[in-house]
Amino acid sequence: MILINIISMENKSIFQDLTPDIIMSAVETHFNIKCNGSITPYNSYINRVYGVQDEENVRYIVKFYRPGRWSYKAIKDEHLFVKQCEENDIPVITPFTLTNKDTIGEVNNIYFALFPLRGGRTFDLTNDQDWVRLGSIIGRMHLIGKKAKAADRIVLNPQALAQQYHSQLLQANLISPSCKDEFAGIFNQTIDIISPLFESVEMFRIHGDCHRGNILDRLDQGLLLIDFDDMMTGPAIQDLWLLLPGHHNESRIEMELLLSGYTQFIDFNYKNLHLIEPLRFLRIIYFLTWCAVQRNDQRFKHNFPDWGTEAFWIKEIEDIKYQLLKIIEHLNDDTLLMPG
Repeated sequence: MILINIISMENKSIFQDLTPDIIMSAVETHFNIKCNGSITPYNSYINRVYGVQDEENVRYIVKFYRPGRWSYKAIKDEHLFVKQCEENDIPVITPFTLTNKDTIGEVNNIYFALFPLRGGRTFDLTNDQDWVRLGSIIGRMHLIGKKAKAADRIVLNPQALAQQYHSQLLQANLISPSCKDEFAGIFNQTIDIISPLFESVEMFRIHGDCHRGNILDRLDQGLLLIDFDDMMTGPAIQDLWLLLPGHHNESRIEMELLLSGYTQFIDFNYKNLHLIEPLRFLRIIYFLTWCAVQRNDQRFKHNFPDWGTEAFWIKEIEDIKYQLLKIIEHLNDDTLLMPG
């Protein structure tokens, strides 16, 4: 299992040596493609993603994985899962095979992969059937997720993630001194409450970041699942709650519709609905840690100039306090959706 390591990654050279010549040379050398010189950078939160074209104007996407984040084996776990989904007629985008028969290349100590460009638009859910369709494709994906293990990916539970990430934030001296004790207090209180909830919960390979931005609508061709970069081992509900328009108590109809589609293909343990708000807390900590990794990137500094200030940490504490209240409210709710 791979965890983010703030300290080991903070001094790494991150992407600055990826010039257009190096990007196109990597594609041409590893895939026997002759580029026409066109290169388009795409927005990407973690990695670096570019569009390139060959001499016949066929368009491709090349993704360079952030150094130090995933091992070679962890990326192979992602590619295997996506390939197995494709083999079972689940609409995904699989990477091309390199000239050496692998799907992962390396340049300047940065792993990369090449994908076909697939068009589509954000899936706008306008009626009940759209939610059912969405649940159905997640259910089909989870059927495949259960068929193999991902030994080198993150396991989504409080002890494997949040506790260790909090320790790294402290070790790297990133939490404002005036906020350390209060942050630790509310953090530990939340962990103590949610940790028992994850005991004996079934976990298997999931998408991990299955929000609506990672599901494209190709109209007459159907839905398309994209960006398995955060693929992990976790509970089924992780790939469902991210699709909701708000907290669970505000989105019960949408969850019921999602599950009506989901359970056409795979069983769902309704007791795990209690994990929704705890998982939202873990996502807050996960996101916070990834921001810490990127804090020295020029792009990140430009977009988040106040990150790490005392005011920033005060706001983080307030957000976690609010989420703890939502967790308690959620756990005390005896009217959570049940099947039928």
